Order: sequence, then C-alpha cells, then structure tokens
Amino acid sequence: MASATDTARPDRAQGPRKPSWFRWLPGSRLGRLIIVLNVLGLAILIAGALVLNELRRGLVNARIDSLTTQGELMATIIDQAATEGEPEPSMDPTFANRIVLQMLANPKTQRARLFDANGRVVADSQWVADRVERRVLPPARRRGEPAPFSFDVRRLWPKPSPAEARRQLDAEVRQALAGQHVADLRAGDDGRRVVSVSIPIEHVQDVLGVLTLEANDVDQIIARERAALIPFILIAIAVTLSSSFLLNRLIAQPVRRLSRAADSVRLSRARAISLPDLARRDDELGDLTRSLEAMTYALSERMDAIERFAADVAHEIRNPLTSLRSAVETLDLVKDPAARERLFGILKNDVQRLDRLVTDISNASRLDAELSRDQPKRIDMERLIFDVVALYQATARPGDVAVKFQPPGGLEPPAVLGREGPLSQVFRNLIDNARSFSPPGGEVVVGLAKARSTVVATVADSGPGIPPENLETVFERFYTSRPKGAAFGGNSGLGLSIARQIAEAHGGTLRAANRQWPDGTVGGAMFVLTLPEAQA
Repeated sequence: MASATDTARPDRAQGPRKPSWFRWLPGSRLGRLIIVLNVLGLAILIAGALVLNELRRGLVNARIDSLTTQGELMATIIDQAATEGEPEPSMDPTFANRIVLQMLANPKTQRARLFDANGRVVADSQWVADRVERRVLPPARRRGEPAPFSFDVRRLWPKPSPAEARRQLDAEVRQALAGQHVADLRAGDDGRRVVSVSIPIEHVQDVLGVLTLEANDVDQIIARERAALIPFILIAIAVTLSSSFLLNRLIAQPVRRLSRAADSVRLSRARAISLPDLARRDDELGDLTRSLEAMTYALSERMDAIERFAADVAHEIRNPLTSLRSAVETLDLVKDPAARERLFGILKNDVQRLDRLVTDISNASRLDAELSRDQPKRIDMERLIFDVVALYQATARPGDVAVKFQPPGGLEPPAVLGREGPLSQVFRNLIDNARSFSPPGGEVVVGLAKARSTVVATVADSGPGIPPENLETVFERFYTSRPKGAAFGGNSGLGLSIARQIAEAHGGTLRAANRQWPDGTVGGAMFVLTLPEAQA
C-alpha cells in the first residue's frame, strides 16, 4: 500500500565530519558544546572578578602609599617640633594636635588620630572637624500602611560592631607602639571599611606615640569596582541566555520534531520519518535522525512486503480452493467411474498443493525469527552438504533422480560463519527444485569450492535449463515454471525465494545460470551460492 507521505531513503551520502576545535573534550559533540557554553559564562565572571580584584588591590595600595607618605611626613614634623624634655623626651599633645590639623590634607575623607606612649588618644581630627552625619530617611507612610519591601544587598554582609572596630584599632596601635609600620583594611567606628595607616613617632630609640591616618573612601573604591563588574555580569548573562536559546534551538526543538514525527508514524499518518534538514547534521541528533529514518524506512518496506506477501498468499491459495470447490460440486453429478477417478485425482493433487503451500508459507513466515534467534557460528560446509546429500541418498527410490556430491580438494575444508539450520534449508530447496526439473534417471550434482575469500557451492541439474529472461524472475515469490510431465502443484514458488533470502542474510548471493556443454548446448540449470569465508 502506497503511503501519502514521502518516505525518506536512508541512503544519503555522509561525508567526513568537519573538525571541531573542542573535540579534545570528553563526551559527545553535543555534550562538549553544552560544556563549552556553560563554562563560557562562568569564565567571563571569573576573568572579570580577577581583573577587578587586581584593580581594587591597586587602588587600595595606592591609597595606602599616599597615607603612608603623608603620615611619615607628619610623624617627622611632630618628632622635631612637638618633642620636649631631656634625657627623657616626651610629646607636647597641644602642639602636636595643631600640627596634625594643619597638615591634614582632606579632613572630610580622612581622619587623623594621635596616641601617646600609653595608647591613649590625645588628638582626633573629628573633635574639631565640621562634619555632620547625614542619612536619607524613607518617605512617610500613612497610619496602618505596611512598609514597602526593600532589599539591601549589604544585609548579606553584616557590619562589624563598634566593639569589634575598637578591638581592631587597639591591636593596630599596639603593633605601632612596638615600632612597626602598620597598613591594612579594617572596620571603622561606623562599621564601614577604612584604609588605615599607623606610624610610630620615634625620637632616637624611644616611641613617643602613634599617628593613625584613616581614609573612609574605600566604600567608594568598592562601589567603583562593583560598577566596573557590571559589564562582565551583563556579558555573562547575555552569554548564558544566548547559550540557553542556542541549546533550545539545537537540541530541544529538534528532539520535539523527532517526537512528533515518531507520533505521526505511530498513529499511521505516515509510513516513515522524513526530516532531511536534521539528517544532514553531523552531530548526535543527526545520527539519531538518520538511524530513525533508516529504521522506519525498513519497517515501511517490511510492511509493504508483508502486504504483498499476504496478497500473493491469498491469490495462490484461492486457485487450489477454486479447483477443489469445482471438483467437489461436480463429483455428485458424475456417474462414470473413470471420470470420478479423475476428479478424485484432482482433489488429491489440490490437497497436496495446499499442503505444500501452507508448509512453505509457514517456513517463509518463520524465517526472519529463526535468523534473528540463532547466533552465527563457524560451519564446515563440506560436512553440512555431505549430511544433506546423504539424506537424499538414503531415502532414494528406484527411478528417482540421483543426488551426488563433489567435495573440494585441499587439506582445509571450506567454512563459513552462519546458522546451520537455515543454510541446510537452502541446499534442500535447491536440490528439491533441481530434482523436480530433472528427467527420471537424471542426476543432481552438488559442488563445493573455494575462490579467494569466498566459499562457492553449486547445485546443477540435468533438466532443460532456464530461459535467459527468467534467470532473475525464478527468485520471485510464487513464481513457478512447471516442467513438462511434472505433477501440478509440486512447486509452491517459494523455495528459491526463501533460499535467496537466507543467502543474503548471511552476506552472500544466490544466482541462477545455465550449464554450457562443450558443443555449446544448454545442459541444465545451475544455481550458484556464494558466501564469505570464515576467518580462522
């Protein structure tokens, strides 16, 4: 039955795949593509974070260098101008405080504190700086109105407590009183991070105090860093979205198309899957599409073959049934014993023909299951043919066509890789066909030889031969060419078709030819079976 949907032949030429620059990655082609696309967005974020981390470190180091230079200058001036007393020098807090305030570069963004030798604060720029803390209040709400939802990302990193900030400052001052220059990031009194530099004020070998300079613009530095990170985040988001859409286009949509095509085949709206654009792809989805097209095409061909076979079976069975019905209807009307005997003979022949048809149809229908069930194994062809021929010789009657076997020469017998049962059926079908076309007293000769890497078996009869135009048609199902004098219904027309099907399932061929005698005359038909030789 022809299908309204075009059936895609799975014989498209598959050229060499294009080299892929990421073929070194493990997994399949689509798997590598998914890995690369997912890692790309992550790599952009990592690269941006590394770049901005270096940028922040550079900005902070630059701020530390500036504060250190300024602090060392102020510490030197305090040591020279605000130190009094010999031999035990001390620092004048009032004069030192005036020096600090006069030399402070930007009191709005910087804070200077002066500690004496005991770690007590003797001067602080905030004591006299004209600075008022400002904070924007949220808009006023009406009574009973719920507070609007707001999320501040800074809540994820809680501020240090004032006690923690004081502890960090005391530790820094103690290190400076020990004669060390300290420069680092720490928490300020308001919880914000500050760049802090603590420089000891030394007179000869005595530490008279500590000058601490703080810059509270580190949050602005971090804000600029986050602003610089935004392009990387946007690029990573764009790459992730693009890769998601690309994977959806390359995988999800084709898989959905394959699913719909499979549903169409399942619901009998089509006989095969046909997606040429997907079959041309050189990745796993292309392989899957080509495999599904080949599978559904094979199933479509099998369905067509089953339909043709069913039609042929119905036609072949209808002929003997028609003859049987006609003979049975006529039997009651015929009174002549000789005529009734002829009618009984017709009935007997038709029953035999039906029996032969049913047997061959049963063998043909079980052939695919038998070929798929048995595992191929190494078969000695000489022994196999010898056993088949010996069976015919043992059951031969006087006047029957003789069956002879001509074994090959050589020490190593030919062997093939196959299934013994079906191969035996090939020779039985060929021998039965040859005997039916051979005259009484004739002979059928089975030969075996090796040719290069193949095993060639021949079955030749002594009949009239095959017309040249029928050398191929004899392998069609239910094709019969009854020899003169042969009993009607002795051939079902399936034997040669089954034999060729078994030969092709074993990777071989079966063809028909005519025997040529030296004088140029045709001396019978010969069937040549060629099978690949089994490797040692």
